[in-house]
Amino acid sequence: MITVEQTQEIAQKIAELGLSDSTVSELRQDYRPIHFTYCMDDDLPNNTPILSQDGFNLYLIDGREHCLCLTQDYATATGIVVAEIIPD
Repeated sequence: MITVEQTQEIAQKIAELGLSDSTVSELRQDYRPIHFTYCMDDDLPNNTPILSQDGFNLYLIDGREHCLCLTQDYATATGIVVAEIIPD
């Protein structure tokens, strides 16, 4: 389970540190056992982020089954996708 407060803290930390591989690595250490994935936002077409910020979106992952899927349900979320937005 991931909380709304955790996603807000994570977004704030990304905004402070800047989005990079090292920031995502730090999130993995600070928010164990949450699984983090880092990708580009256009890799997730037609999905609604759980939280949007300048330069990135956060999506929740449900990893309870053997196949991962995106979810809007904080109670079933086991991970977060940090998706970088590249300006046009």
